[in-house]
Amino acid sequence: MSRTDLSLRSLGAASTVTGSKHLLESDGKRILLDCGLFQGVKNLRELNWAPLAVEPESIDAVVVTHAHLDHTGYLPRLVRDGFRGPIVSTAATAAVAEIILRDSAYLQERDAAFLNKHKASKHHPALPLYDSEDARKALELFTTHPFGAEFDVPDTGATVTFRRAGHILGASTVDVAWRGRRIVFTGDLGRYDDPIMFDPEPVTAADYLVMESTYGDRVHEQTDPADVLAGIVETTVKRGGTVVVPAFAVGRAQTLLYYLWLLREDGRLPDVPVYLDSPMAINASELLGTFRDDHRLSPEVYEGMRGMANYTPDSEQSMRISASTEPKIVISASGMATGGRILHHLKAFAPDARNTIMITGSIWERVVFGRYLFARAFFWEDVFSMLVLALHTAYLAAIIWGIGTATEQMVLVLAAYGSYAINATQFILKLRAARLQDREMGAQPKAAAEGVR
Repeated sequence: MSRTDLSLRSLGAASTVTGSKHLLESDGKRILLDCGLFQGVKNLRELNWAPLAVEPESIDAVVVTHAHLDHTGYLPRLVRDGFRGPIVSTAATAAVAEIILRDSAYLQERDAAFLNKHKASKHHPALPLYDSEDARKALELFTTHPFGAEFDVPDTGATVTFRRAGHILGASTVDVAWRGRRIVFTGDLGRYDDPIMFDPEPVTAADYLVMESTYGDRVHEQTDPADVLAGIVETTVKRGGTVVVPAFAVGRAQTLLYYLWLLREDGRLPDVPVYLDSPMAINASELLGTFRDDHRLSPEVYEGMRGMANYTPDSEQSMRISASTEPKIVISASGMATGGRILHHLKAFAPDARNTIMITGSIWERVVFGRYLFARAFFWEDVFSMLVLALHTAYLAAIIWGIGTATEQMVLVLAAYGSYAINATQFILKLRAARLQDREMGAQPKAAAEGVR
């Protein structure tokens, strides 16, 4: 196909790391890559209420990299406002999205009802961003395709190929061939050698690579997460405390369960109960049994993880956990501690210096630390960060993955924020110059992932 005009606009995940929405346009056709909610502090969440930069009904299709809320959470609002095209993803992504979007709609409705009951909003009545019916309609629009199979995006002339991205169940990179160009969207890349998810698959060529990297200017620690986790749990339990973990219900919670199972199998985990206290995390964990070909876990390991943890779908069970003073491990959502059951666990356990709050990744400091730490800082002995469990690929791995699979003419577009984008762009330019110099001198380029896995 000959080259014609093709444009790319980021309607989210620019100057911040949530709200992913990347719009491809050509000859009156529009394809939206991801459709996520803005999350975090209030000024970011308020962006969800602003009208989209284009009319939703003018978008021909949405292609989804993975199901996390910051990549799919705006879909029900898009449908509410007039979108009627297909939403395209892998089968596992569609299944995870059903859990996430139904939960998100419920929370939207619940929060609006609370504000109306207590007259706590300047809007009368307070309305949800979308409701359960909007989520249902959005889920009906999903169509699924397997990894590695090229398919047509209806009524656009574009073809798409999904490849494994690691990260979470169903996550993919999206290879779009359209108007004589090839544009690859990474979504969120997983780490190499992850214990649950397969490695990100390489991409053979691209004219444009659109890459997101939350941890875009750092190299993840090479510490063994099991060793770190064992030390945290042992120290806390010895002083009679509880380990409380704010964890993303999809991805992070399952990784934590794996490492806790591994420690218990090795005899390195104290004999204390482990609670998975999040209905969404419980449902997402069950999907590992449904999509057994989409992850590394053997049936024996998966069943062992399920048997080790106490699943607590009932809210009354959750409150009893908060009231208990026995040593234990509590994994609960939301991962950013902006809502969910983790809030009453933090309220219950944060003031006691015997306990440990274990941060396992990106979190909004103003939300957690402003509310629970600064006001009671003198009660605290330990606040641990386990960024070694972060699911997004690190700075070097992400960038070298992109450069290693690029064509000579490739342009890399980095969707990150602040200094991350600046630092990463400088690194990209230096690495690309060195790669081209090697080629001119006839040198063989080094393996793309050498030194970063």
